Amino acid sequence: MPTPIPYPDQPPYRTHDLDAGDGHRLHVREWGCADGIPALLLHGGPGSGSSPVLWRMFDPTRYRVIAPDQRGSGLSTPRGQVAHNTTAHLLADLRALRTHLGIARWLVVGGSWGATLALAHALDAPEAVDGLLLRAIFLSRAEDIARFFDQPPPGREASWRHFAASVAPTEGQSLLDALHAGLHGDDPTLREHMALAWWRWERALAGWPADQARLDGPALAAQVDRLRVQSHYLRQACWLDQPSLVDRCGTLKPDLPVHLVQGRQDRICPPEGAERLHARMPRSRLEWVDDAGHDPTHPGMVAAMVDALDRWAERRAFP
Repeated sequence: MPTPIPYPDQPPYRTHDLDAGDGHRLHVREWGCADGIPALLLHGGPGSGSSPVLWRMFDPTRYRVIAPDQRGSGLSTPRGQVAHNTTAHLLADLRALRTHLGIARWLVVGGSWGATLALAHALDAPEAVDGLLLRAIFLSRAEDIARFFDQPPPGREASWRHFAASVAPTEGQSLLDALHAGLHGDDPTLREHMALAWWRWERALAGWPADQARLDGPALAAQVDRLRVQSHYLRQACWLDQPSLVDRCGTLKPDLPVHLVQGRQDRICPPEGAERLHARMPRSRLEWVDDAGHDPTHPGMVAAMVDALDRWAERRAFP
């Protein structure tokens, strides 16, 4: 069935190449209309880069979507660079971007790691955030990271055993540490091997058939760079564990509009994280998509996100 992305695949109306310092340059795209409602769209990863699939959920006649590729990600350069690349750097980049664009406040939208960064941004610059629309909640807790690498969900045990055997950590070495060492090492063949193992495990968790996609050439090189950044962040719990992000969210303004959209079948960012965040922010609204997993293009997930965005555009409030 075709993915029901409602709005056209039209090019950005403006792009920016911003000097972020320390050798990093940020690629930023603006989509929709210049006089629309400002919306900051934060991609997942870390390391992935923004995608037209995500901004095409916004009505381009009503929104001004600002889609930055984070440090080391997407079209930002140098791609895959982890030096001077931490959550604190990303938050500083968002403050600088808002100043550069002359935006006082914006709706902040993100999924997976993008939801994590959105929460961190709301804590770092509360004066900048009109509301939060978050999909597939990732809280960057130690148990969230361990669950992904070391605790296969029911029905995925065989895929996990294949993943662990492919990574082949040494005695006393975790899967994440082994992946990080391989991805950051000098052997290009080993870097590609580790990226393929990780990518295939992600696909298995997401429920995508292993035989329906190939990864080689430039696409494989992009995955190596993406996962270099991601392993760098995950080994440090994304620098959000002292105190934990979910506990800090209790200090957000109680009148901040927060809408959470979570797939009940998500095996990468399991529903328990969304429930925990919702409990910590009792005035938030948690919307379940019963048969959706992690895929943002699932019809039910698209419908929920589009409905929330349309309602925000109409009344500056969520359903």
